Amino acid sequence: MKTAVIVIFLLITAKAHAQTTIVEGKVTDGKESLPGVTVYTDEKNATGTDADGNYKLELPQGKATIHARSLGYAEVIKEVVLSGATFRYDIVMTPLSTQLSSVVVSAGKFEQKLEEVTVSMNTIKPGAIEQFSDNSIESAITNVTGINVNDGQANIRGGSGFSYGAGSRVLVLVDDMPMLSADANDVKWSFLPIENMEQIEIIKGASSALYGSSAMNGVINFRTGYAKSEPVTHITQYTGIYDSPARREIKWWGKNTQMMTGANMFHARKIGNWDIVIGGHYLLDEGFREGETEKRARANLNIRYRFKKVEGLSAGVNLNYMETFGGLFIIWNDDTTGAYIPSGGMNDSTTTLSIYHTKRFNVDPFITYVGKKGFSAKWRSRFFRTANFNNTDQQAFADLLYSEVQLQQHVEKLNLTVTGGGVISDGGVISDLYGSRKTYNKAIYAQVDKKFFNRLNISAGGRYEQFRFRYNKPESKPVFRAGANLRLHKATYIRASIGQGYRFPSIAEKYVKTRVGSIVIYPNDSVHSETGWTAEIGIRQLFSMGKRVSGYVDASVFRSEYKDMLEFAFGQYGDLFNDPLFGLGFKSVNIGNTRIDGMEYELGLQIAVLKNLNINIGGGYTYIDPQMSDFDSLKASTGTVSYNFLKYRYRNMFKGYAGVDYGRFSFALNCRYNSFMENIDKVFNELIPGIKQYRSEHDKGDWVYDANISYKITDYLTASVISRNLFNHEYMGIPSQVEAPRMWLFQVNLKL
Repeated sequence: MKTAVIVIFLLITAKAHAQTTIVEGKVTDGKESLPGVTVYTDEKNATGTDADGNYKLELPQGKATIHARSLGYAEVIKEVVLSGATFRYDIVMTPLSTQLSSVVVSAGKFEQKLEEVTVSMNTIKPGAIEQFSDNSIESAITNVTGINVNDGQANIRGGSGFSYGAGSRVLVLVDDMPMLSADANDVKWSFLPIENMEQIEIIKGASSALYGSSAMNGVINFRTGYAKSEPVTHITQYTGIYDSPARREIKWWGKNTQMMTGANMFHARKIGNWDIVIGGHYLLDEGFREGETEKRARANLNIRYRFKKVEGLSAGVNLNYMETFGGLFIIWNDDTTGAYIPSGGMNDSTTTLSIYHTKRFNVDPFITYVGKKGFSAKWRSRFFRTANFNNTDQQAFADLLYSEVQLQQHVEKLNLTVTGGGVISDGGVISDLYGSRKTYNKAIYAQVDKKFFNRLNISAGGRYEQFRFRYNKPESKPVFRAGANLRLHKATYIRASIGQGYRFPSIAEKYVKTRVGSIVIYPNDSVHSETGWTAEIGIRQLFSMGKRVSGYVDASVFRSEYKDMLEFAFGQYGDLFNDPLFGLGFKSVNIGNTRIDGMEYELGLQIAVLKNLNINIGGGYTYIDPQMSDFDSLKASTGTVSYNFLKYRYRNMFKGYAGVDYGRFSFALNCRYNSFMENIDKVFNELIPGIKQYRSEHDKGDWVYDANISYKITDYLTASVISRNLFNHEYMGIPSQVEAPRMWLFQVNLKL
């Protein structure tokens, strides 16, 4: 009897093994192997590719549907019939390299197709940076529909005005973690490592439910990259010359030549289970405004180790360091010969020019675990230090400590993703401007994303956050968001979303006291947080005409409302007898409730005319109507218009691009239009020479064009001639800062 049982057991075991097949293969992009790709049939049968792109699955024999998914690549779905002991299936994935079909992470903290997210989003690829030799991200994001940058502050769909370098309603992230300084909550675009850029993802609208304070107006998430299977080296060198301005009388440099030169370097490789990325950048800019020079150098290092014994477990650290020397131009001397000369000239005793030296660095350790059954856990942290020195005895040292734990479960069978996490963040400042200050922040968040019938995506989430200044009572804010995306037809997607936002005031907004010429900025310890919400309805239509033409059209309408909006306002805040201008100046105040209605349209078109001739055309238009909800004549009296329109906004914006690739030649053209900035603080007309006259003569809006002509000398070497501000148009952003004249650049790009 015992022998019979053993025989039966062995037969059953043999039969069970005979009914499974080992599926193995390699995943590539056609050239390089791809590590970290998820290969699965369902949540019970899943794996990830190793460092060399290899995978292995044991599956039941018979019919099976194999999926392969990875960020930035189109999903591969293959039906196979399995029989025998082994089955070889090598997978080739296609990069999603265009705005037409991209994969994004920021909308829900997991991979989604751009057309399936519930909010309006844009992406920027590394090629857009290289094409126009942008030496910071600021230049690149100004070409995104609905976005402009005033004096370094990003403004999405009119959500922000001009804040004098303090506070931001757009949260800038690097690898999903905030990169705003602890003192002013501002971003220095030049600090972001453009040499190691995988993708920039931009969310338009309130996003505080996932990302917290400062995400009131949207999110810009800068994502760095890691090594692929083959070593990669990129080196870009560029040299430029500032052309003479259209008005020769404002050319202060006479017969001299004002130049700019810089370089970016990037190297990535795998060494065993180590992924290593090294990057560097330098810039020498003599400037077009007198005294506003810049010398900077940046170095960064990304290291990741993938553990052999625990599949899916990795740990590493990212580091970035930058040092900058330069001059900061604040106010012009006048609108005639002094438009590019600082107020007070270059005399040390009278000039408003600030000479600065800054140091910034961040250290980001992390641990990530990605399981086979859709579970992932991440711990991310950041230490971010800024040190600012200048010749006006206004030094500031600020530290930010950030730590986040995120857990996520994806259930493939249910098309369900659940994400949750917690954040602790502390900031500390020692400064002549603000004194010694500390902030404390902690939050928990959760979001659920569910797909129904392979057509309808539903997303809902919330966050509870507490914030306080040292010695002050804490403020707490619960916020929520919800959205839906419905695929009506094969390529027609309708989305709708509503999200709440909030922003706690920065240390600078509460405590700063400084002076620029005769203009004084006063502290306001009583200023409190602002809250709001954004709602949007949009439609995105993908289309193709044969095999040669493809594109998309996107349209949306939106509304944003803000309660107790924080902005700097002019008034009598100082001592009537002892302070300049009888105590008149600026300070951060809660100006009241505001509302911004608007609409936005985008078009992208790709045409394959011939085998080696391709054309890309596109652009977008944004209209906004930003108003005070509780408008009265007293509030209007501080501005340059008497009607209801928020300060420092553009009512109409247009961004366009065109590109032609023919063999080894390529040509690209970008254009952007901002309508006239209707409303600014009236005091600028009265205190700064020439502002009123200049604005009256330049009130038709501004068209600015950039162009690039490139030739691919070899498969590795490309040379380009670039023109920024191609038609040498003179225009002004914020009051008294006329922007750069035409610049000619020569660039060489080496890719090995």
